[in-house]
Amino acid sequence: MAEHMKNTDDYSLVRVPNDARLPMWEILLVRIGAFTCISQFMLGASLGFGMTFWQAFWATMLGSVILQVVSLLIGIAGAREGLSTSMLTRWTGFGKYGSGIVSAVFAISMVGWFGVQNSVFAKGVDSALGGALGFPLAAGLTGLFVTAIVVFGFKWLSWTAKIAVPGFLIVMAYGIYKVLENHSLSSLISSPTPGPALTLGAATTMVAGGFIVGCVTTPDMTRYARSGKDVFWITLIGTFLGELGVNLIAVLMAHAVKDSDIMSIVLQLTGVLGAAIVAFATVKINDLNLYSSSLGVTNVINTFFNKKINRGVVTLIIGVIGTFLSIIGILDKFVAFLVFLGIWVPPIAGIMVVDYFILKRSRQVLDESRNKGTLPETYENINPVSLIAWALGFLSGYLIKGGIPSLTSILVSAIVYYIGMKIIDTISNQKKLENNKTRRMIGG
Repeated sequence: MAEHMKNTDDYSLVRVPNDARLPMWEILLVRIGAFTCISQFMLGASLGFGMTFWQAFWATMLGSVILQVVSLLIGIAGAREGLSTSMLTRWTGFGKYGSGIVSAVFAISMVGWFGVQNSVFAKGVDSALGGALGFPLAAGLTGLFVTAIVVFGFKWLSWTAKIAVPGFLIVMAYGIYKVLENHSLSSLISSPTPGPALTLGAATTMVAGGFIVGCVTTPDMTRYARSGKDVFWITLIGTFLGELGVNLIAVLMAHAVKDSDIMSIVLQLTGVLGAAIVAFATVKINDLNLYSSSLGVTNVINTFFNKKINRGVVTLIIGVIGTFLSIIGILDKFVAFLVFLGIWVPPIAGIMVVDYFILKRSRQVLDESRNKGTLPETYENINPVSLIAWALGFLSGYLIKGGIPSLTSILVSAIVYYIGMKIIDTISNQKKLENNKTRRMIGG
């Protein structure tokens, strides 16, 4: 048993070796699976209920471009270094203890959403079975089912995607077929907004904000990629096919039935079986929630307690806790807190991108250790500049009204971090010059 659990660690605190890297399509399928779920369909239905087709198209396109840029940049860093987001932050601006703080935010946020979405999944399954199980039993079974998948790591996530993604896409195709039986495509595209109007800014924010946490944790997936080119196609196809495709299908369905209630739409168009398949597709986003949370918790324990604990064991513990909390309904009362935590995540991407691609402060030690297949032996304990930039990025996204909050927070954190590190470097260089001058004078 101990040997079996050893294989579930999934390189949580080390680089993914080259011989463990996966074909591009396997990672892409997992990425698409993150979008082919109820929550994404709910987003598209909300856009369709509050916007015309073309308004929803442009809102989705703008939001998707933001998601694509963020995902691509930190995804390439994850693939190059073979490290998860939680580990990568140690050498991209935050240092060891800053990385632990970032990982704690990821862990709490992701396991919270795991519990909330498990409730959605369980209710869908129970409804499809006519209430035969009851919510507590359904939530227990669905939560433990997802936990069991995630315990065995990324390869099991890939196998789940091979089942859930095609099933979801078949249901969507059938739903569109049923829509077009009674409506022409041109009439749906040109139809007026069914519900209260939604502004372009608000809709773009919904699109970008809805998956921004998934963007920042992109290295959790792309650390298995074989090249930066693979990351480009994984993020491009995943974002635009998943985000744009699912959203626009949901928009057309919402226009057809004049409703934004997701299960009502699916039941009307595809029946109970279709609703059950769509509910099952929730597994694909929820296993990623739990997976990223397990990587975050593993890093937190290693950072603050200097202990290495198997990621599979961590998954089992937090999966059971998240499942229990979803059964008793306590997590539903913390959705506002989870949304608040989500606002803290986007600025992390701005800091990581600036440090890794522009300042390149740790690139030399990363390159040297990567050639040996190890981790750098040196790192900062903590970088106050990154914490200040992180806080200011959060405050800007939270307080500045108008625009796209997630983009605002990323840009502000990136600019503040860049300027802050340049000031620190200038002061440090000035001190070195003064010290050298003093030594020469003494030597003279």
